Amino acid sequence: MNNNIPSVSQVVQAVKNVLEGQFRSIEVVGEVSNLSSSGAGHYYFTLSDAQSSLSCSLFRMDAMRNPFVRSMKNGDKIVAQGPLGVYAKRGTFQLVAKRIAPAGKGDLKEQLELLKKRLAGEGLFDLEHKQSLPQYPKRVGLITAHGSAAYHDFVNVLERRSLWMDIVLYPAMVQGDKAPASLRKALSQLIKFHLNAPEDKKLDVIVLTRGGGSLEDLWCFNDEALAWDIYNCPIPIISAVGHEVDYSISDFVADKRCETPTAAAEILSEAQTKLKMRMKQTQKNLADFGEALTWKMDKRLAAMSPERLLRKLESKLYLLQGRVERCKIDHRLLEFTGYHDYIMRLEEASHRLQAYPRKIESHKNRLEKQYSVLRVLDPKNVLGRGYTYLEDESGKVITNMKKFNKVEAGQSLKIHFQDGKGNLVKAD
Repeated sequence: MNNNIPSVSQVVQAVKNVLEGQFRSIEVVGEVSNLSSSGAGHYYFTLSDAQSSLSCSLFRMDAMRNPFVRSMKNGDKIVAQGPLGVYAKRGTFQLVAKRIAPAGKGDLKEQLELLKKRLAGEGLFDLEHKQSLPQYPKRVGLITAHGSAAYHDFVNVLERRSLWMDIVLYPAMVQGDKAPASLRKALSQLIKFHLNAPEDKKLDVIVLTRGGGSLEDLWCFNDEALAWDIYNCPIPIISAVGHEVDYSISDFVADKRCETPTAAAEILSEAQTKLKMRMKQTQKNLADFGEALTWKMDKRLAAMSPERLLRKLESKLYLLQGRVERCKIDHRLLEFTGYHDYIMRLEEASHRLQAYPRKIESHKNRLEKQYSVLRVLDPKNVLGRGYTYLEDESGKVITNMKKFNKVEAGQSLKIHFQDGKGNLVKAD
């Protein structure tokens, strides 16, 4: 036996090395036959011409990036692009397709480059023509397929991040031969809406968006007439078509290009998101300041309370009564000393001191009456009868309806009860 004769495995491996090394990415045109799919999402088919056939596969992840495969059928003429792969166990090879497209559209990239070059020469992409996006947009015109993933991504991000932003949706087709006309009509209707709307209802920006797809899927956004409509639009336009790697003519002519619908929503809501964070911090600072101010005021009210004043006067009364009693004792002692003049003066002083309890009692009665009035007027007692009072964000007490009407909708208010306080937000 000749040991120099290669084995089957060696031959197949040599062929595998040559084919997979030299044909890492080729394009093949042919007619589809034997089309089938697996439960895992893989597609298998044969490309044929008059003389030969080539087995092809389109695996699940690549199939997701080529939605055309879902409408592809036997007999279709297509262009498939990808590397050649060798299946060693059977000694067969196949094209591992990465991208597929209907035949006749293989020159789409060339068409796109020619159109892009011509429109650039006509000034459609010039930076000096582009409009600035508003920092705080209030009303956004949206052109996309209603209910699509792009629609939900855009709306969900805006609802989560923005403080205020209305969306005016004009649904349009975003794929297929009728899509360019549908997109142009949607843009025309939004411009018409803007021009006829009152000043507070006008659009601040228009977003043209859809999710990713193949070059063929996104071809409607390369329409020349649509490009001129975008260029002449009086409203700033954001083009958010496809994914990061996808570029369309609408991206170049629009005032701003975003990689995805989510990115467009994030850019529009960026300033409002920062403002929301500042408002939260300001609210916290106001709450801290209000608590500190309330603590100081409570301390002052406690110092001015009628109970404390009455206790102070009662203490003085007891002190005076003690002095009177001591004077009586001193008077008895002097009776035994024989100091007559001194006794007379002490008696006069004693008569005057004896009048003090009546005066003090009189003052005490007046103080008790004043204390009763003060208790009625004491804010805590008023609050205890079910009343409350409001303060605005600056801590000023709102004493009448006129001041309340000056508080803007959405501003926070602080309501005071007898046993605490809470926060309110004024409704529209």
